[in-house]
Amino acid sequence: MATFNDWLEGARLRTLPAAIAPVLIGIGAAHFLGGFSAARSILALAVALALQVGVNFSNDYSDGVRGTDAVRSGPPRLTGGGKTSPKVVLAAALGCFALAGVLGLVLLYISSQWWLLVPGIAAVAAAWFYTGGRTPYGYMGVGLSELFVFVFFGLMATVATTWVQIQVAPWWLWCAAAGTGMLSVALLFVNNIRDIPTDSKTGKRTLPVRLGDRLSRFVYAWLLGIGVVMTGLGLVQTRFVLAYLLVFAAPVLLISRRVLAGAKGRELLPILRNTGFLTLFTGLAVCIGLVVS
Repeated sequence: MATFNDWLEGARLRTLPAAIAPVLIGIGAAHFLGGFSAARSILALAVALALQVGVNFSNDYSDGVRGTDAVRSGPPRLTGGGKTSPKVVLAAALGCFALAGVLGLVLLYISSQWWLLVPGIAAVAAAWFYTGGRTPYGYMGVGLSELFVFVFFGLMATVATTWVQIQVAPWWLWCAAAGTGMLSVALLFVNNIRDIPTDSKTGKRTLPVRLGDRLSRFVYAWLLGIGVVMTGLGLVQTRFVLAYLLVFAAPVLLISRRVLAGAKGRELLPILRNTGFLTLFTGLAVCIGLVVS
């Protein structure tokens, strides 16, 4: 029987910055533009977190029943590691998606932005079919995983958080949204670089598997560097943009250097964690900069 710590590991807390950072930027933008709402901000954050945890449990279930988690360089999964039954993990995933749906409907009701229901449904569908269904796009290796992460955990999560509060989306917000989306893709990318040896054996054709180890590392470094710069453009209307770039230049160089130097397997776990922290702290920095301006 899975323990509480097993469930925490299954929720993959290190991936949550991908859900939190874009919402923080959207909240900061709403405050800067004069339309901040605490209730709507909290709801947007709750929706993003529920969706991210749902994706993680769904991925655990689907990879577990297919056997693609049988050999791993990372921690054992709930399903693949035999810690609990697949049905229980599936129920947890569906429960998270349902929670995200209910909270999302409440947010749309109080904001009267019902048109966002369409991209919201698309986000849930993308979350499930990442590794679920008969032909999961996460196994295709054609870049759909990265595209949907960029769209839903970058553009949509950031801009929609602001839109449900003030119905304004200036160009610099889109730039910051694109930046945090690229950082979320970098988080996915370094995770898949770590798993290239095992994914190749189990038939999971991620984009890094197709690109190969060396090229994938350069793509990761590019995503990290450009992502941090683009996120910083969210502060272009403030006096903090230069300070932001100076603060985050060193972490980008240090993290990228380790990946380009060839860190593999468990050596990439700290890099995965640090990529998550970088994503979170850049989002937090932009949020604070916008709020105090």
